[in-house]
Amino acid sequence: MKQLRYVCEVKVCGLDELSSSDRELVEAARMASFSSYSPYSGFAVGAAVRLSGGAVVTGSNQENVAYPSGLCAERTALFSASVQYPDCAIEVLALAGRTSEGFTEHPCTPCGACRQVLAECERRQGGRTIRLLLCGGSEVYQVEEGAKALLPLQFDF
Repeated sequence: MKQLRYVCEVKVCGLDELSSSDRELVEAARMASFSSYSPYSGFAVGAAVRLSGGAVVTGSNQENVAYPSGLCAERTALFSASVQYPDCAIEVLALAGRTSEGFTEHPCTPCGACRQVLAECERRQGGRTIRLLLCGGSEVYQVEEGAKALLPLQFDF
């Protein structure tokens, strides 16, 4: 019998410990959460991706009464970046969640579908890893290994 063990390494830091470009990306994700349409869950999420050419593309979750017809912030940003900048690799994705009380205390993490889409984006760009900045009210989880760290047994064929 063979046994596999997967470990996800996460660096936890404060916003003030991020580089200026990462802080700007986190701020873009937070601002994107204000364009969320989330009347059913009350959970607004914003995402921002920085591309290899330096462009930043944002997205927010968009709910629909005909659940599950809505779309998560991560997929909105990733798909938009792919359409607008098809020849640019996605380098970093920042994610921030917010309720009526304010930004979530703990970092917001991607759902399973978004993790799989991240994996596909990495595959589309030749295996180049997408660094993740998962933001909470006062701390940020930095995931350097991208989708494989969050979804070690991702679907592939």
